[in-house]
Amino acid sequence: MLLSLLGVTLVLFTAGRWRYDLVALLALMAATALGLVPAGKAFLGFGDPAVVTVAAVLVLSQALRKTEVLDRVAQVLLRRGSPVPTQIAVLTGIVAALSAFMNNVGALALALPLGIQLARREQIPPSLLLMPLAFGSLLGGTATLIGTPPNIILSDVRAQSTGTGFDLFAFAPVGLAVTLAGVAFIWGFSRYLVPHRPATDPGEDPFHMEDYISEVQVGEDSSLAGQSLREVGWSTDSEVLVACLIRDGQRFPAPPTSTVLLPGDLLVVEADPPTLRLLSHAAGLKLVGSQTPLSGALASEEVSVVEAVVGRQSPLFRRTARHLDLRRRYGINMLGVARAGRRLEGRLGDIPFQSGDVLLLQGAAGHMAETLRALGCLPLAGPDRRFSPPGRALPAIAIFGAAVVATATGFLPVPVAFVGAAAAMVVAGILTLQEAYESIDWSVVILLGAMLPLGTAMETSGAARDIASRLVASGAALPPFAMVGLVLVLSMAMSNVLNNAATAVLMAPIALNTAGALRASVDPFLMAVALGSTAAFLTPIGHPSNTLVMGPGGYLFRDYWRLGLPLSLLVVLVGLPAILWRWPLAAAVP
Repeated sequence: MLLSLLGVTLVLFTAGRWRYDLVALLALMAATALGLVPAGKAFLGFGDPAVVTVAAVLVLSQALRKTEVLDRVAQVLLRRGSPVPTQIAVLTGIVAALSAFMNNVGALALALPLGIQLARREQIPPSLLLMPLAFGSLLGGTATLIGTPPNIILSDVRAQSTGTGFDLFAFAPVGLAVTLAGVAFIWGFSRYLVPHRPATDPGEDPFHMEDYISEVQVGEDSSLAGQSLREVGWSTDSEVLVACLIRDGQRFPAPPTSTVLLPGDLLVVEADPPTLRLLSHAAGLKLVGSQTPLSGALASEEVSVVEAVVGRQSPLFRRTARHLDLRRRYGINMLGVARAGRRLEGRLGDIPFQSGDVLLLQGAAGHMAETLRALGCLPLAGPDRRFSPPGRALPAIAIFGAAVVATATGFLPVPVAFVGAAAAMVVAGILTLQEAYESIDWSVVILLGAMLPLGTAMETSGAARDIASRLVASGAALPPFAMVGLVLVLSMAMSNVLNNAATAVLMAPIALNTAGALRASVDPFLMAVALGSTAAFLTPIGHPSNTLVMGPGGYLFRDYWRLGLPLSLLVVLVGLPAILWRWPLAAAVP
């Protein structure tokens, strides 16, 4: 019964029709109804130390994102004149180092704007930079306990099995070896394996706005004179968008919908040429030559224009601008949508957004950062990507460093130290309480809380033992170390289609029972699951970092194999010996 339920769950995970946290919650409810999970223990997973630690790390990651440290380091390291492969390796190494101590996506979010700016500065396609950055964020997460949720989960499993979890730097010997080898491989070979597919022409408008922006004048006999933009119906979900109003020589970018049009007004509108011609004849508008620079027409001190990428957990995902009413609810204009490096044509308000889409948004400069957070979008460039004033870096690093020292010395358990550090970030004013709550990816919390009881059910029902015995029987002719490699490869395969945390939860009981069947230490098998769960390099859906760069880099689904497959082989070739060297099969279990 349990295996059948998990089979259906895996199919739903892979199909992606429902979000993975909802699928996990439904699976937990079904397991409870079937008696596979005791009703009194159905929600114990939400109080598990692993779940609490993951939530705390997400808060700390957001606090570190708000500092300006990466910009300063990158400005020193990414000097003009350095070879492009060296700059790619340096930026990838920075992302990997950050990922060891913060959320993978958070580390990538810091580096992604820098990568795009570097691509434009060096006149190279963004595709050469962004996939290495995403893979670097995954590699770096393997180096510490808090680098990625699978490490925290596997430490919790070890604590339940042996009485002692992994310490903060237990993953370092394996993770550092894999990370250094991976970054070196990216430095040497990524330029040959990553597609040279420019998402935009370097240095030009990435959305080619000059092809869609025109100036029209409201004539004396125009039927629009005396009507407001709301009455006319021009907004994000219409075929015509007013990006700027010019009246008596003054510019008003992103005019409010209550603005009443007057004869003589110049309107900078976004519309395709056929629509604009029909409109000019029907409404008495006069087409005039472009007299205002495009950058000046769209932005001002009060109004900013930013590029932002849609995240997987964004409220925009699979919804349209018309349905969300972006102009009224959020006060922003959507000027363009790009997918896989190409601007999407047609009526913007009717386009269902996908994860990885790049949006060109226009809105009030003072509220743009808050709006992007509410929309679950990551700013790619421009001043709005910084969410806090400078000068907070030192306190944030000091608080985070204290938590690391407290856990490394054994003074405090990991959950206590990092929850305390998260609270200290709020007390110190680095994060507001609202920002702290918003920084927690509740879908991950729900996923972990729902999946952990199912992982326990795999153990208590005998399903994990049965799978492990079949695994050992099928590899009877193989040496024990090859079984560790088999667990590593199976975990990698699952992580490319499932969430990495779900992979760790499902593979951990199998790893424990495989070690028991071979009368070997559990440590190398758990380490293999931790490494394999994070090494999702083959698909854009294997990890949010991969999804995040798909749109800005202009990647196709098949592009990930070109760099991801040899990198995956390298992880096995380097990671397996490192695991067996640091965690011998015959080592005594504490």
